[in-house]
Amino acid sequence: MARGLGRVALAAVLEFLSAASPDTDAVGQKILDAAGAEFQEYGFKRTSLDAIAKRAGLSRATVYRRFENKDVLIQTVMLRQSQEFFRSVALAVHRLPTPQERLVEGFVTGYGIARVDPLWTRLLSSEPETVLPYATIGSSPLVQAAAAVLVLQEGDNIGELSDGRTTQGISEVFIRLAVSYLLCPQGAIPFGTEDEVRAFARSYLAPLMR
Repeated sequence: MARGLGRVALAAVLEFLSAASPDTDAVGQKILDAAGAEFQEYGFKRTSLDAIAKRAGLSRATVYRRFENKDVLIQTVMLRQSQEFFRSVALAVHRLPTPQERLVEGFVTGYGIARVDPLWTRLLSSEPETVLPYATIGSSPLVQAAAAVLVLQEGDNIGELSDGRTTQGISEVFIRLAVSYLLCPQGAIPFGTEDEVRAFARSYLAPLMR
C-alpha cells in the first residue's frame, strides 16, 4: 500500500472538508459572503472587520461575536473557498479509475477554476505571501484533500511508490506547481490552453505515481 494519507473514500474527504466550517447559518454565511467580497476588492491587508460588518449590513458587535478577529475570518473564508474548489474537482475526477488519470484531470480542472476565480486571482497576485502558507504547508486541508481526492481513493491498489515518494508529498507537489503556474504561466512549457495544461499534467504529474 502506498504511504501517505492512506485509503480515504471520497465521501469521507468531503465530510472532512465540510465538518470544519463553523457558522453555517444565515448570519454566518452573510458575514462570509461580505468578507469574501471585501477580500476580493481590497485584499486581506486593507480589509477591516468594520468594513465587512458594513457590507453585511450587520453591527460590528455581531461580527465580533462570530469571529473574534480578522485572522479567524480569513481562515474561515479560505476554508469555504477550498471546500467549493474541491467539490468541483471531485465531481470532475471521482469516476476516473486510476490515480494517474485523476492527477491529470484534477490538475486541469483545478487550474482552470483557480485561474478565473476572482478571489484566488486577486489574492495570488496581490498577497501571495499570505495565501501560499495556507495552501502548501504539508498538513493543510488542501494537501490532505488533494491526497485523498486525486491520488489514492478507496479501492486503488497501486503498491509501494518508488524512490520514497508518498501520496501526501505528491499532493503537495501538485498544489505547489498549480500555484506556481497561476502566478507565472509564461515559460518554456506551453500553458495557455486546456490541452496544453493537460499535456503538461500527463508528462510531468502522472509519472509521479509510478
